[in-house]
This record gives sequence, structure tokens and C-alpha cells, in this order.
Amino acid sequence: MDKKWILLLVLSSLLVSCSEFNTVLKSTDYEYKYKKGIEYFEAGDYTHATTLFQDLVYAFRGTSKGDDLFDYYARSCYAQQDYVLAGHYFNSICEQYPRSEFAENAKFMVGMCYFKDSPNPRLDQEISMKAIDAFQLFINMYPYSKKVEEANVLIDELNEKIVYKSYLSAKLYFDMEYYKAAVIALDNSLNDYPSTKYREELKYLLFKSKYFLAINSVESKKRERMNNARDEYFIFVDEFPESKYAKEVKRDFKQISSFLGLEDKELSSIN
Repeated sequence: MDKKWILLLVLSSLLVSCSEFNTVLKSTDYEYKYKKGIEYFEAGDYTHATTLFQDLVYAFRGTSKGDDLFDYYARSCYAQQDYVLAGHYFNSICEQYPRSEFAENAKFMVGMCYFKDSPNPRLDQEISMKAIDAFQLFINMYPYSKKVEEANVLIDELNEKIVYKSYLSAKLYFDMEYYKAAVIALDNSLNDYPSTKYREELKYLLFKSKYFLAINSVESKKRERMNNARDEYFIFVDEFPESKYAKEVKRDFKQISSFLGLEDKELSSIN
């Protein structure tokens, strides 16, 4: 068949489709419009389905079909990656129809919408924390659900992202040579996530930050900060005696000891 005829057939089909949709959209028969919305949804035409479902929200609110409509509407939005609106209507099911057959899945999907919107670890992780809270609430409400295991896996993934964000933020101060701020950020990260897989590096960076802060201090603060760095050294080598940073921290410790005028006996104990 000639390409021109194929193009004409496609255009004709689109025009008929648009005309049909406009007729449905203008209809005041809500049941008919709802039925057509489901047809569009099942055909994978989420754009048209969403438009129709949106038009029916207030008409069906509080009725026996309200939860059904919200479920279709939320899933249509989710399929189009509009996770904010999808989350809103999944949550509406939970709040307005708590005993609905859709409530359990809706509660899980609230967490999924936050999860899908969770940003790169380098960005603010407030949405990730909301996702964790949503999944945890789902687990608490439906402890025997088949989706509990998946929710726990997703919580672990989100926690890892938040821990990584904390690590990156703390390390950034060190890389920028803001050692006073680095000490605070590194301490906070270690206190918030004591079992982090970045613990050795964070402890190393904490020692180095205290060391550089001491080295670059005014004379009136230098001895106090050298003592702080010295204490951090002992904490580090006690926890990580075989660390890959051992040579470097040992070298720095010798300078600290030299400044503080420690006895040769203490110096010889680290050789």
C-alpha cells in the first residue's frame, strides 16, 4: 500500500479517536464516562483515562464507587509517572475508605510513590524519609501482607541512600577544607549511623579534620586542638588497627606528639 494512503488512514483513525473522546468527555452520563475511562485504562491509554477519571472525582466522592474510581485514577497517574498526584489519591483511599478492598494496596503504593520520587543521594532526602515512614506504616498496619518483604527491601535501599547522603555531605566539608564544619558533620554522621559501611573512612576523615584544624589554629587554640586530634588518633587505631590509613595517621600522630612534647617512650610505642 502507498505510504500516502497509510498516512491518511492513520490520520483518519486519530481524528475519529479524538472525536470519540471529545464526545465522551462532554457527556453528562457519569456511568458511561466511568465505563469509557476503564476501557481507556485497560487499553493502556492512561492520558485519556486520567482526564475522564479527573472529571469524575467530585461526582463519585462518597459513593460506593468512590474507592474504585480513586484506585483507577491513582494507578493512571502512577503509570504516567505523576507520583505526587498518584500518591494523593492512593492516600485518599486510605483516609476516606479505610475498609475498602483497595486500602491495603493503596497504603503500600503511597510508599511506592514517595520511593519513585526519591532523588539522587546527593540531593535532599526528605522524600526518602517520607517513603520509609510510609512503608513502615504499611508494615505496621498489614504485618501479614505479601508485600511486607518487598517493603522491607525498599526501606533498606532508602536507608542506604540516606546514609550515603550523610557520608557525602560530611566528606564535602573536608574536601572543601572547612575542617571545623567537617568535624561537626562527621561526628553527626557517625552518631546518626554508627554501623555505616563508611565508618572507617569517616573516622579517618574525623581524625584528619581535627589534625588539620589543630595545625592551622592560632597559637591560643593549638594545644587544645592538638590534644583533641591526639585523642582521636587513639580512638581510630584502637578500632581499626589494620586500617589502610594506618601509615598516614601514624605519621600525623608523630607531628602531634612532637608539638605536645610527649616522651620518647610514647613515641617508640607506635613504631
